[in-house]
Amino acid sequence: MERVDNALVRGTVERVWDDAVLTSLSEFVSIPALSPIFDEAWETSGHLDAAVEHVRRWLVARDIEGATAEILRLPGKSPVLLFDVPPTEGVRADAGTALLYGHLDKQPPVGGWGEGLGPWTPVLRDGRLYGRGAADDGYSGYAATAAIEAVRAAGGPHARCVVLLETSEESGSPDLPAYLERYADKLGAVSLVVCLDSGGQDYERLWLTSSLRGLASTTVTVKVLASGQHSGMASGIVPSSFRIMRVLLDRLEDAETGEILLPEMHGEVPPERLAEIKDLADLAPGAARTAFPLLEGMRPVSDDDVELMLNNSWRPTLSVIGGAGFPLPAEAGNVLRTETTLTLSFRLPPTADPKKALAALERTLTTDVPYGAHVELSRSEEGPGWNAPVTAPWLQSALDAASDAVFDGKPWLTMRLGGSIPFMGTLADHYPAAQFVVTGALAADSNAHVPDEWLNIPHAKRVTEAVAHLLAAHARG
Repeated sequence: MERVDNALVRGTVERVWDDAVLTSLSEFVSIPALSPIFDEAWETSGHLDAAVEHVRRWLVARDIEGATAEILRLPGKSPVLLFDVPPTEGVRADAGTALLYGHLDKQPPVGGWGEGLGPWTPVLRDGRLYGRGAADDGYSGYAATAAIEAVRAAGGPHARCVVLLETSEESGSPDLPAYLERYADKLGAVSLVVCLDSGGQDYERLWLTSSLRGLASTTVTVKVLASGQHSGMASGIVPSSFRIMRVLLDRLEDAETGEILLPEMHGEVPPERLAEIKDLADLAPGAARTAFPLLEGMRPVSDDDVELMLNNSWRPTLSVIGGAGFPLPAEAGNVLRTETTLTLSFRLPPTADPKKALAALERTLTTDVPYGAHVELSRSEEGPGWNAPVTAPWLQSALDAASDAVFDGKPWLTMRLGGSIPFMGTLADHYPAAQFVVTGALAADSNAHVPDEWLNIPHAKRVTEAVAHLLAAHARG
């Protein structure tokens, strides 16, 4: 297969990133564009609108011949930015559309950022751009556009490209299906999906995500009293709301092993995924055990890399990600509290049905509650997982070639992402014949969702180069 000149691709990518992307992306970081689930007043706060308009203006300024940048709006739905780039001359008519996906909504800021850093304060330091949304996933639209420009500058072909940037991904993408239905004709026949909202285990090669876990979550409140009471007077008569919460949690998870006890949250592991996990464990022994900064003396839940990777990708898990009803320790009096609230987040195997999982969760939490305590559920959500289709020969060859050209021959590898990108399952349903390249610039230390989020700029540039080569290969078929 004829390759696009990588020197021209690389030069264009470097120029666009250094001269245009980093300035605009830094300005994007400063916009507190919280996802709708974290900002119920998003329509009036205007931050999501400001984010999409900021990126739209940048896209228009790129002045790509024939391209259009449009903000789509449906009533009550968060906006979507669509950048439509026509194919280069001579591309075969049946090449279809390459859809390049990212999102512009952000996670909450959270506290504890490092000295001189902050969620809405962009900081360029040692090849990193710090700030909320820099890596997850503000860079994606810029990278996709730079890849398109690089193909064109190198004289290579690309099919019609549509860069789609949504603003509800961090809320589970509840608004996106309506746009896919309403604008199906505008999107056209999608034959390649490139998602830049993922990453890998290092910055040395191109990583492809072959599966994504689904999600089921809810906020549960256990209420026992109309008003708080002196704990010395009421304890032993009134059950603690926290103890009742513990009983409910024990219905969901084995506290000793972490095993999830609801059958609806489990799913079968395809043989090819198990084989990938075993191959990766052999290639990088100990990588799973050392991927995260455990405190001294702490151990992961298993010493077996295969078990750890299965836990992280094909088995359900529970994380308690929020709580309320507790005073700060310094302010805690001898009070038996009226209620306890926890937010429960379950990651589900790609083959589990998230709707059935959520229904089972809600039923388990509200049936036969100890002592007749009141249980209220709120902010429930669910999202599907995703399992990649078989890689087409042209894509296999293109990935090999991109690894040679961009990553000095280091072979591309697959991984199974423990997180969820609900859009992937949704788009797979809409375009079952499409090929998927789920990749990105993130690694375990990128700190997405937590303090000191940062984008590895050199790696983001390399991912951009690789996408440029893949777009050219897609056009050739």
